Formats: sequence, structure tokens, C-alpha cells
Amino acid sequence: MGRCEGAFTCNLGVCSITRAELKGATEGLHLAWREGYRKVELNLDSSTAINIIKAWKNSDHVHGLLATQIGTLLKRDWDVRINHIFRESNYFADFLANRGHSVNFGTHFLDVSDPNFCYWLNYDSMDITISSSRY
Repeated sequence: MGRCEGAFTCNLGVCSITRAELKGATEGLHLAWREGYRKVELNLDSSTAINIIKAWKNSDHVHGLLATQIGTLLKRDWDVRINHIFRESNYFADFLANRGHSVNFGTHFLDVSDPNFCYWLNYDSMDITISSSRY
């Protein structure tokens, strides 16, 4: 609906894109549950992360801990739909990911009244494609 109900950013240090995507999914699901949402869309732009989540079996996998945490969250009494979306359709997520480079290590919950949130949410809701050099 183009409204931000909660936001976070993470500084994970040096890690793979897949690990960052899985960590974001974990934190996002925790936030949604904590805020009382029981119908959730988890939009990820990494098909690799989605495959790990949907076909999880091996706890010895390099992303085993995160995948297990996500699997545990998905078993709760709620409806979570996992969707693959293109990076160009999710500027708000990229904005938050880029913000993670400027904060201390760990997860940081953000003030949703930040005017930048509306700016990027509007691009996402209108399906506007712009150059990544804009942000």
C-alpha cells in the first residue's frame, strides 16, 4: 500500500549476497511476527536464497543456520508467501541494504518517518525503473 510499517538495516561485515539476503529474510520475518502481521509477503530478489528456503534439508550447508531459522519461522501459525522479484522492482530494499554500510555491525531498526522511505516506496509502487546511480 506504499506505507512503511517497520524497517531495519543490517551491517553484516563481509559476507556473500546470499547470506545477506537470508539474514534480511530472517530479520524481516521476525519483525513481521513481532508486529502482529499474520499474512506476509516475503519478496526476495535472490532466486538462490529462495531455493535454499524452499528446499532446505542440509543443516551442514554454509547457510544452514539461517535457513533453519527461516524454516522455524515459516512453521508458525501464519500465511507467508515467498516471491521472487527483480532488484529493479525493490528500490526500498536496496535503499535499506545500502544504509547498512553506514551503521555499526548488527541489526538496526529505523524510524519509519524518514522522508527517504516515502521516496523509494513511491518508486516501488509505481514500477518505475531508474538508474542505480541515483542512490
